[in-house]
Amino acid sequence: MVKLGLSIGFSAAKIDMPMDAVLRAEAVGFDSVWTFETYGSDALTPLAYVGALTKKLRLGTAIAQAAARTPANLAMAAQTIDAMCGRGRMMVGLGVSGPQIVEGWYGQPWGKPNTRLRDYTAIMKKIWRREGPVSHDGKEIALPYTGPGSIGLGKPLKSVLHGNPDIPVYLGTGTTTNIRMTAEIADGWLAGTKWVPGRETEFIPIIEEGLAKRTDGKVLKDFEIIAQIPVYMSTDVKASLAALKPNIALYVGGMGAKEMNFHKDNMVNRGFKAEAEKIQELYLAGRKDEANDVVPDDYVDAGCLVGDAQRIKERWKPWATSGITGAVFAGPNRPTVEMVDALAQAAR
Repeated sequence: MVKLGLSIGFSAAKIDMPMDAVLRAEAVGFDSVWTFETYGSDALTPLAYVGALTKKLRLGTAIAQAAARTPANLAMAAQTIDAMCGRGRMMVGLGVSGPQIVEGWYGQPWGKPNTRLRDYTAIMKKIWRREGPVSHDGKEIALPYTGPGSIGLGKPLKSVLHGNPDIPVYLGTGTTTNIRMTAEIADGWLAGTKWVPGRETEFIPIIEEGLAKRTDGKVLKDFEIIAQIPVYMSTDVKASLAALKPNIALYVGGMGAKEMNFHKDNMVNRGFKAEAEKIQELYLAGRKDEANDVVPDDYVDAGCLVGDAQRIKERWKPWATSGITGAVFAGPNRPTVEMVDALAQAAR
């Protein structure tokens, strides 16, 4: 059975934690709650808050930005939340944003994301396992640090906190090379909105190639594949699709540089190249309403669950059999208690 998750995203101008929905999700049997971060609220503080007010929901970042903190800092935060809220609840979803945010907001070099994520994951797992003082001779990240500005006095250290050595790491990746690497080194893949029913034949072989490189015996049935599915409940399907388009246009058109926009690439890879190009052109020209109108209904409908409870229930069926192990549901305006309950029932 696919595990159900609830995304509470990141804040808008003001923090508004949808705790009624979170508590209802726990009550009806959801498995997890997820946060993410861009350049406003962070992903970790809300999880600690949610964890203190719930008992069973697993707590995940989808994603925590690698550029936002060192691997040691993220490992410390994760094992602290896990220890305070209940051992086995914390999950680290890790990834990178585009260079506009990495270099413009976090002040970090874009570098080589594949190598950085590989080093980052290895360091966190070493910290949690406490098998000895942590050292790592990585191509992007090294402990102790000996690069420019170092005075040479760094030494390997072991975490004082005896935390959970088995905190899972999921990577939010999108290219073939990075998805393959994810299956090689991580506990699961945060597929985000890249996974839609029918694309499993594209992704599963890549994942299996990565799994074949592992030395721990993990195979496909042991590997988590988690999709994010925006949800809009309404009796007016056409209006619901339209309501979701501005957010899609924002990401495809404006969330990233013109030369490097992963969200645009995702639309292209799903077979909507001409539309993706036009959306970006209009959005960057400031013609946002026109960009919204170019987003195809078929694109929205294939990647979301839209309609009344019965339509959502029917359209959920291909998702449930597509090969995902987890589905994280996201609403456009903060999920209501009624939406969470309906989704839980539709998913069974």
